[in-house]
Amino acid sequence: MNLVGNLSCLSVVTVLLCHIICGQNADGDNSGIRNAPTVMIAVLARNKAHTLPYFLTLIEKLVYPKSRISLWIRSDHNEDNTPDVLRDWISYAQKTYDYHSINSEILSSPPFRLGEETGPAHWTSLRFTHVIQLREEALETARQLWADFVWFLDSDVFITEPNALKELIAKDKVVAAPMLSSDGMYSNFWCGMTDEYYYKRTDEYQPIYYREQTGCFHVPMVHSSVIIDLRKAVSNKLTFVPNKIVNYSGPHDDIITFAVGANKSDIPLFVCNDMMYGFVMIPMEQNDPLETDYDQLVNLKLEVLAEFDPLPLSDVMAKYIQYPEPDTLGLDEIYVINLERRPERRLRMERSLKELGIVAKFIPAVDGRKLDDALLLEMGITQMTEYSDPYKKRPMTMGEIGCFMSHYNIWNEVAQFGLSAVLVLEDDIRFEPFFRKKLYSLMDELRDMRAQWDLVYLGRKRLEKEEPLVPGAKQLVRPGYSYWTLGYMLSLTGARKLLAARPLDNLVPVDEYLPILFDRHPEESWRDRFPRRDLVALSAAPLLLYPTHYTGDKGYVSDTENSEVIPEPLRGASRPPAADQHLRQHRQGHGQGRSEL
Repeated sequence: MNLVGNLSCLSVVTVLLCHIICGQNADGDNSGIRNAPTVMIAVLARNKAHTLPYFLTLIEKLVYPKSRISLWIRSDHNEDNTPDVLRDWISYAQKTYDYHSINSEILSSPPFRLGEETGPAHWTSLRFTHVIQLREEALETARQLWADFVWFLDSDVFITEPNALKELIAKDKVVAAPMLSSDGMYSNFWCGMTDEYYYKRTDEYQPIYYREQTGCFHVPMVHSSVIIDLRKAVSNKLTFVPNKIVNYSGPHDDIITFAVGANKSDIPLFVCNDMMYGFVMIPMEQNDPLETDYDQLVNLKLEVLAEFDPLPLSDVMAKYIQYPEPDTLGLDEIYVINLERRPERRLRMERSLKELGIVAKFIPAVDGRKLDDALLLEMGITQMTEYSDPYKKRPMTMGEIGCFMSHYNIWNEVAQFGLSAVLVLEDDIRFEPFFRKKLYSLMDELRDMRAQWDLVYLGRKRLEKEEPLVPGAKQLVRPGYSYWTLGYMLSLTGARKLLAARPLDNLVPVDEYLPILFDRHPEESWRDRFPRRDLVALSAAPLLLYPTHYTGDKGYVSDTENSEVIPEPLRGASRPPAADQHLRQHRQGHGQGRSEL
């Protein structure tokens, strides 16, 4: 081996020995000779009593030596009980953890407002001045403490990755921010900034946000969760004060000032998306009341639940979280269809409904795995003669039959008990932000218009481009041919019509059956099997429900597609090839099949 090769091997061995002899162990408990870098976490909290219990719990869960962390906390001018939450947690943390220090100034209110503020989200010049002073004080305090790092962390940020602090330190950047998700495409970074210092939409933003590309990316703006390496001399140039920046012409704004100052000093700002670090709240608009932020928190918690475990909550903080009194949204009943062998879906739905304040009746789904020839004959089920899946060229699956029967059993219950209006939900749904308010608005429109309806889709897969608005409506359309039965409102007359058509004699998947009954199905031979097609169907526009996962997503599971097909004796003949081609052409451009059921 040549000299370069020998030196390379020696370097690798040296690095490994350094990690073994003087590095930290995997738990970050500082068992080696070298101490973990010291970090000061700077927190500003105002009117955040609803987010702080989660925020502070997640601070506790950071995998990092507590003795190497100092906390700097400031709070004032609150309209809620933020001071109580902070004092309670600080008292608990001082007794429980060995933080290096906790430096806090928590002022009781009133006054609730600063100067000319008209509400909790009104950012006046005086308010910006106040925040700029506090952030600069935090930065200078960290420098005076000789902290290795300062982490500016807003109290409506939820760092769900326990190793986030270690990972960010390891990036070896002067300024780095963990990319944070929200219930929309909002995050804590910009990819573009105009000459007037406003947000600029760019093509780079979406691939970073959706983690189509991963790593650390140089961007013009980061905020809400920003860590600074104070060991690097160039960090001395960073500031939040506009007057400290030569020829500064930007707005009187703390995060803009910081970004512009960094850019002028050739200090790159990085956002890192190499792992799922956590979430950030969408900020309120200027005239929003504080209650809007409560709703935004619910929206975010529901977004978290769609793919992850719920935000954790320590015992000491749990008393500060309140849930709405549950009801049925003014409907007679709310049903949730759930397979008993999918308890994780039921638990997720129970948690989601608790956040929304909805009481629901869970209906055990008919499990396709437990169906056989004898049971199908006993239930009087016969597949429609003409039916064949247009993509996979197969009969119905047992899972599709189970799905249909799950809905069918609810229709029977509605008719049996004379329920005037119900909501039917499947257990793999994602609620649109402000779901309650939007559903109430939709129901108000139905009442105000005195619109006749049998079924109203809240979530579906739209397969037709043009769908007319209902005359006089703002958020209701006449649905065309659609897939999925994620969620829909059903009236008593609607349930009776669905049952009266005797669907078990000519069974097709439930999301084929509904468009047949409201006479928007493209296959004429299927429609002819049901002479009376007078179901009055409407749809929310925009929709209020979406799937938690789509085909190909990580964690996607289909209990309808991935099951055995209907037994031969209960099938009809395949439909003519021409009809099969007609359906494929109609669905072209709308994705493959109904696999998100």
